[in-house]
Amino acid sequence: ALQAGLPLPAYPTLMVAGALAAAGGTPVYQLVGVGVLGAVIADTGWYSAGRSFGMRILSTLCRVSLSQDTCVRQTESIFQRFGPSSMLFAKFVPGFASVATALAGAIRLNYFKFVAFDAVGAALWVGVGVGLGYLFRDAIADVMAKLSSLGTYRVMPVVLGFVLWVLVKWFRRYIFIKQLRMDRVTVDELRQLLDEDKVEALVDVRSPLTQAATGRIPGALAIDMQKIREGFNGVPVDGEVIVYCACPNEATAVKVAQKLRKVGFKRIRPLLGGIDAWIEAGHEVEH
Repeated sequence: ALQAGLPLPAYPTLMVAGALAAAGGTPVYQLVGVGVLGAVIADTGWYSAGRSFGMRILSTLCRVSLSQDTCVRQTESIFQRFGPSSMLFAKFVPGFASVATALAGAIRLNYFKFVAFDAVGAALWVGVGVGLGYLFRDAIADVMAKLSSLGTYRVMPVVLGFVLWVLVKWFRRYIFIKQLRMDRVTVDELRQLLDEDKVEALVDVRSPLTQAATGRIPGALAIDMQKIREGFNGVPVDGEVIVYCACPNEATAVKVAQKLRKVGFKRIRPLLGGIDAWIEAGHEVEH
């Protein structure tokens, strides 16, 4: 759940465990060993899900993220830039780890290579957390003692502050979802529009990594998310433009559509269900 984007305090727990180890608790090497084993087992589950369900698993995982709109795109961009070595620091990036491991399975990364990178990354993540707790054991002990002396009611402001932060994140997500309520084009409608040659531009806003893995709808343009306007040079602003992605609620496609509307395009619609719906309908893709 933490790796899917839920704000659970795993790192403070590791630091407290490290502080307890320094005070004569469970040895550090055992903490790190158990932590790495647990992480690799959990990540193998995400990896297997990626191999079984392909790129669709990314959308499923990102549906529970508090940053649903950037979850898929961020994961694809990081993985494309750093490759399997991104697993070394994946757990340090909020919301990246489980989606990255699922992506590794979806692109059929060799399992033993995956485990090697994942285990080293897990060792770094757990080791740093436990190590910080071990080094700052006195400060952590002071904080724990202070919290204990304050009692339940005096700790409530801290708890309420955390709850407020989560509520703010969820409110932002709610606002974003409201922005997603715009007209969509169904797969059947798109097929008909393409057959009748009524689409001025069909645009794939997924990362090159995902496009290579699953292919594109025939005739689709691939554009740079940082240069959206330049990618539409020569396209009439009153022509029919269809945008698609592979993300929850067509989030990225909707954001691109909104940006295009701001620069003058009038008829822009995201594809309902994205590339997954197109493939499930049995239509061809090109690589």
